[in-house]
Amino acid sequence: VQLQASGGGLAQAGGSLRLSCAASGANFGWYSTGWFRQVPGKEREFVAAITWSGGSTYSADSVKGRFTISRDNAKNTVYLQMISLKPEDTAVYYCAARKFNSGTYYSALSYNYWGQGTQVTVSS
Repeated sequence: VQLQASGGGLAQAGGSLRLSCAASGANFGWYSTGWFRQVPGKEREFVAAITWSGGSTYSADSVKGRFTISRDNAKNTVYLQMISLKPEDTAVYYCAARKFNSGTYYSALSYNYWGQGTQVTVSS
């Protein structure tokens, strides 16, 4: 499966952005997906995940209540709605996919497929 992330950009603190991750090349409905983020010099950090059916979602404590992950399997797309953005949310955001619910949702090692990343910059 190939993933293409988009929607990043510059936002002010308190603002919002919506990231999209478009999938192609496989039955997207078989894949659980996640969003991770990374800043230079740090490890990739789990942000949010959603199961292949969309029945369960998970999010990191740092974004809980502000970021919402969702998916539309008919459009082969996963979304990350981000509100109340903070400067510390600045990072490159990556979408990732894993077959069904293999591995653990918060571990980057569980994901076999990655998008190219989209930059999110939040100014104070």
